[in-house]
Amino acid sequence: MNIFKRLLRIGQAEIHSAVDKMEDPIRMTEQGIREMRDDLDKALQAYAQVKAMAIRAGNDKTKKETESQDYGNKAVLLLTKAQKGEFDMSQAEKLAREALTLKENLLLEAKSLEEQLVTHERAADDIQKNIDILKFNITKWENELKTLKSRIKVSRATKEVNKQMAQIDSNSTINMLERMKEKVEEEEALAQAYGDMAKRTKSVDDEIDKAIGDKTGNVSRELDEIKKNLGIVSL
Repeated sequence: MNIFKRLLRIGQAEIHSAVDKMEDPIRMTEQGIREMRDDLDKALQAYAQVKAMAIRAGNDKTKKETESQDYGNKAVLLLTKAQKGEFDMSQAEKLAREALTLKENLLLEAKSLEEQLVTHERAADDIQKNIDILKFNITKWENELKTLKSRIKVSRATKEVNKQMAQIDSNSTINMLERMKEKVEEEEALAQAYGDMAKRTKSVDDEIDKAIGDKTGNVSRELDEIKKNLGIVSL
C-alpha cells in the first residue's frame, strides 16, 4: 500500500484549495492513517470470516470422513451377519452395496471440503500478510507523523525567533542607532556653531575697544577738574 498514492487520492477533491492555502501536511497524514486503520479493521473482519469458513470446512470434512468410515464398517457387518446365517446374503449384499455407495459419496464430499479448506487457508494467509503490512505501515506513519509534528514545531519556533531577530536588527536596533548617531552629530555641530558665534562676538568687541581706545583716563581727569572748580579737596 503506497501512502503517497493514498494521500494524493485523499487530496484530489481539494487539491486547488490545498495549494492556495498551503494545506497542513499533518492533517492530510492523519487522514491517511485513519483510512489505513479503516482498511485494517475491514481486513481483520475478512480474515475472521475466511478463517471461520476454513474451520467449518475442516469440521465438515472430518465429519464426512467419519460417516464414510461408519458406512464401510456397516457394509462389513452386514456381510459378516449374512455369512453367519443371521441375514439373507442377497439382501445383505444389496444393503452393503448401498452402504459402500454412500461411503464413496461421503469421501467425494470430504475431498471437496479438503479443497475448500486449502483455498480458505490460503486466502486467510494472504489476508494475514496484508494485515501485517497494514500494521507495519500504520506504525511507520504514526512515527513519521510524530517526527513531522516535532519538525514543524521546531521550524515554526525557529522561524519566529529568526523573524524577531531580523526585525530587531533591521527595523529596530540598527535604525535606532543610526537615528541616535545623526542626533548626536546634529547636537555636536550645533554646539560648535554656537561656540564659533560666541568667539566671533567676543573678538569683534575687543577689536572695537582697541580701535576707540580706553576712555577711563579721560573720565578721571574730567572728574578731578570738576572737583577743583568746586573747591573739593581730594583725600
